Amino acid sequence: METQLIKILKALGNETRLRILNLLQNGDLCVCELQVLLNQSQSNISKHLNRLTSIGILNYYQSAKYIYYQIDQEMMKSFPFLEQILVSETKKLEQFQDDRARLAEYKGQGYTCDDLKKGKVDFTTQ
Repeated sequence: METQLIKILKALGNETRLRILNLLQNGDLCVCELQVLLNQSQSNISKHLNRLTSIGILNYYQSAKYIYYQIDQEMMKSFPFLEQILVSETKKLEQFQDDRARLAEYKGQGYTCDDLKKGKVDFTTQ
């Protein structure tokens, strides 16, 4: 039987999951936001969110018609290396910097999930 530590380390071994955590360290996001910001399919994002939720790294809640994900702060306290990776190590990687820049632009423009659904936001050319 795998320990919680091994499950976490295996989950962190995937670039998409690290990119999701990289964005979520700046606040809660819904599936459609992650999909657009990471330029990946809804099914792929959902699969990775499910994995991160099942091992306890993420929590989620529903607001209106959207499901929002957030990093579980108790898990961060229990495994402090998670914060070290997210705060220090991801800043060194270009892809993660690009993701954070898209997130800053998205939030700076005041876009919402409804704007995404209407196709008003497109980061595929960046």
